[in-house]
Amino acid sequence: STRRTSPPHFATKRSTGEEAKRARRSETRDVGVDENLACEKERERRSATSTPPKDRRGKAGAPTLEGPRRVKGSGISNMDLTVSEGLLSVDIFLRSLFVQDLKETVGEVTANKIDLVYALSKTFCSTGADADFVALQEYLGRLAQHEKLLTCSAFSNMLNLHNQSEEIENSIVERKQRLGESKRYNRSTNETLGALLNSGMDKDVIYNALCNQIVDLVFTAHPTQALKRELLLHFGKIRKLVLRMKLQKLTKYEKRETIEAIKAHIQAAWRTDELGRSKPSPEDEFRSGLSYIRNTIFPGLPAFLRRMDSALVEKGMDPLPISSPLFRFSSWMGGDRDGNPFVTAKVTKDVVRIARYNAAEIYYNEVQKLMFELSIWRADPTLKQRAIDANDRVMTKYGWDADSVVEERKQRNYPEFWRPLPLSEPYRVVLSELRDKLYETKDALQHNLAGKYSDAEIISDSKDLLEPLIMCYESLCNTGDKCIAKQHLLDLIRQINCFGMSLIRLDVRQESGRHADVMDCITQYLGLGSYKEWPEEKKIEWLVRELQGKRPLIPFDLPMSAEVKEVLDTMATICQLKHECHDSLGAYVISMSTAASDVLAVLLLMLENGTRDTPPQTLRIAPLFERLDDLKNAPRVMKQLFSLPWYQKHIDGQQEIMIGYSDSGKDAGRLAAAWALYEAQEACSKIADEFGVKLTIFHGRGGTVGRGGGPSHLAILSQPPGTINGSLRVTVQGEIIEQNFSEADTCFRTLDLYTSATLQHMLMPTNVPKPDWRDMMNLMSEASCDQYRSIVFKDPKFVAYFKAATPETELGKMNIGSRPAKRKKDASIESLRAIPWIFAWTQTRFHLPVWLGMSEAFKKVAESGKFDVLQEMYKHWPFFQVTLDMVEMVLAKADARVTKMYDQQLVGEDLQEFGEYLRGLLQETVAFLLQLTSQKRLLETTGSAESSLKEKLDMRAPYVTPLNVIQVECLKKLREIENGVAEAPSAMSDCIESIPWARELLELNELASSGIEDTLIISMKGIAAGMQNTG
Repeated sequence: STRRTSPPHFATKRSTGEEAKRARRSETRDVGVDENLACEKERERRSATSTPPKDRRGKAGAPTLEGPRRVKGSGISNMDLTVSEGLLSVDIFLRSLFVQDLKETVGEVTANKIDLVYALSKTFCSTGADADFVALQEYLGRLAQHEKLLTCSAFSNMLNLHNQSEEIENSIVERKQRLGESKRYNRSTNETLGALLNSGMDKDVIYNALCNQIVDLVFTAHPTQALKRELLLHFGKIRKLVLRMKLQKLTKYEKRETIEAIKAHIQAAWRTDELGRSKPSPEDEFRSGLSYIRNTIFPGLPAFLRRMDSALVEKGMDPLPISSPLFRFSSWMGGDRDGNPFVTAKVTKDVVRIARYNAAEIYYNEVQKLMFELSIWRADPTLKQRAIDANDRVMTKYGWDADSVVEERKQRNYPEFWRPLPLSEPYRVVLSELRDKLYETKDALQHNLAGKYSDAEIISDSKDLLEPLIMCYESLCNTGDKCIAKQHLLDLIRQINCFGMSLIRLDVRQESGRHADVMDCITQYLGLGSYKEWPEEKKIEWLVRELQGKRPLIPFDLPMSAEVKEVLDTMATICQLKHECHDSLGAYVISMSTAASDVLAVLLLMLENGTRDTPPQTLRIAPLFERLDDLKNAPRVMKQLFSLPWYQKHIDGQQEIMIGYSDSGKDAGRLAAAWALYEAQEACSKIADEFGVKLTIFHGRGGTVGRGGGPSHLAILSQPPGTINGSLRVTVQGEIIEQNFSEADTCFRTLDLYTSATLQHMLMPTNVPKPDWRDMMNLMSEASCDQYRSIVFKDPKFVAYFKAATPETELGKMNIGSRPAKRKKDASIESLRAIPWIFAWTQTRFHLPVWLGMSEAFKKVAESGKFDVLQEMYKHWPFFQVTLDMVEMVLAKADARVTKMYDQQLVGEDLQEFGEYLRGLLQETVAFLLQLTSQKRLLETTGSAESSLKEKLDMRAPYVTPLNVIQVECLKKLREIENGVAEAPSAMSDCIESIPWARELLELNELASSGIEDTLIISMKGIAAGMQNTG
């Protein structure tokens, strides 16, 4: 039996004062917490006086969303923060439901301990006092291991539920902004159109710019989504149900049923193993990314385009042409083989066919719906003749036997319309033939996925799918039924124009050195010497000569390594997939590009592997410049390529380049990288203009600020003027996919912001930086880069400190991505990928890659006596303002006291001083930034988006800090066990006879470390949820 010691923060009935006091004192003595702590005094005072809120029926403690409440207190069920009332009410509602389940599953005693952890954490987050932090550490240190695991899991779940409350609030605020009931911080496309018209710009200029712009959003396989897919689904259901309660007027029975459904999903999430027990495969990652296309983006795009039509018509312009989708969607999942040995030619082939099958299935269902809707008899002569021809083809195929047609369609399990349709229903006749083709396409692709050959005649070109639909659309318009044409039929045409026959186009990415290995293998076999040792001029001369030649280059008996064979197999697969469905593939991205020969070598390998067709079946090639020196050399490389007549003819006036935010930041620090990216875009765009080439810049941005992340619309508006010109590609990675496309409202908001920012950047360009601003950036960039590199790459203490003070070594245990954390098996920072580099520092709340080097840059400016120039730059230059605002946001998430704890527990005595030095640089950076922005505290601006963010961070902090404390203890214990300093503890299941279900959970981990590793991984996931960033 368990004692009833529930504090009022969990209570569903009024507690008796003395019983609650005695229980709390007993609990306090058990864990050794000083009763004089302020939080305990507050808890004791409230134990006899607080009364749980009642719902309208008077039932104490019942969860409700009936109006916002501001509840004060110390425990988990209460908050004392000045935040949005809507956010607060949802947060309390979801937390109260979780607490009910928590008490039922872990018992009152454990639930009380978890509540006390929150109270202590909240006290520290409010005061920032060392004594309060020590009290929290001591309390957690006295918990048994199974209690630490349950505490971690509870706090991680509550953080995820809190994140849902933020998403729900965002959806509600977005709706209020669209209704004009709330101030909008970011300009919508409708408002951008109005601003352009008010500026006196010609309507035709605006309309043509919008119709011709295209934003390609590229989903990547970068392992930055810490939550398992099934948990994302549960949390998504919770969001939808809460939004239903908030936005719709429900009966009391509907409300009760909705609450029960929410409780079910909260319980299901709490009872789901939150750890990935094995790494996902590239195919798993692709299916996860594809689910966002199917569930929200595919239906969301036509809704957004319809809204654009309304906005344009309201402002006296025509609706968008049916051929203007505004967006494309691409993927790296299953195509990004850079450093990932699990992405093979077969994987690439499989994911493309999976996408094509999904496309055929979706279009089949949509055409089936259209057949129900378009029962109309009136049609123009062209469509009537098309219906006659279609009917003749179908009947001829079945020997003019209607029963045979019925039998075939019965076997195909069509939901309706088995018999041949009458010519008095011409739209249905035409669509019926299209339905048959889509069914056969779907069936053939399913056979291909199973490794079987199908000779069925399938639709592989979206033009074949569009042609009969456009004919139906034009017929309806011609016969006076334009209103009908502009409903579901128009939506489907637009969807096909955007998504094609593969839903999402697959990019292929490989590192430049792998292509050089293939060329070296060929030249050495042919007796031409080592390709790798040739100077760049000789490489270009030889590659161009081979590109212009017609004889095969690669001998059929070429001896090759497995790595060389995989590159050549990939090239052959590209040719095959392009032949099967030409719009299934996107760009070929060459990572670590440094020279023109990197591009020419890939072109030659493509042409040599069966793509010397007319026109050649090559992908467009995008060199990726991602390190500081490579960014500086990018203009020279592109000029060299554009100067080659053969290459100019091949690209036909279109070129794509990619710039990398992640590796450039890891190489030079965030500030130097940001300025190098800015200058590279300017210079490459200028060179493209000189050669008459339309340049599309592909922005490889990560989710975190350290990898170029941040609000997308701000990032676009802060790019150099004249570098986007209505054509933009940008990566969307990991958790950002979920944040941007989890719900219909967030999907709409994302599409709106991208459209608005791209149009605004082109037609309302930002200020060109003044010469003295450029001089200032050159000074700051050089100073920050020097300090960053002197610490990260040159200081012998840094690597040892990094590995000791962060969970970098243990991150691979999370199993959140198929790709290895390192490019090469060595201990250097250079070999470490940018994601674990950022992730490790995010976990400790140090965020070092974002700000390191900036204090030295600020010092140089201060020494020059030109701090006023810096303030002018911040006020009038969007690039500089956005860069510093993003740094400020990250600094607000940092916590020097938490970071110091990692050092005290994990770092040797010889490195303690080094850690203090780095924290000193952090404080210097904060001080300079506050001086520049004229604030007393970070994110201080009242009534702004920044102040709202500060309030949200304050709400998350009490959840995150205990996870940091437990994580440090787990890291210390695991490392002691692995180093043989300590023995693994006994199995935790022996300690929890009173909680039978927990035995099964804890026994999921069969390691001798008895759940310490599980606790560590859960803490990592929880902290990632609290930071709302991983890598």
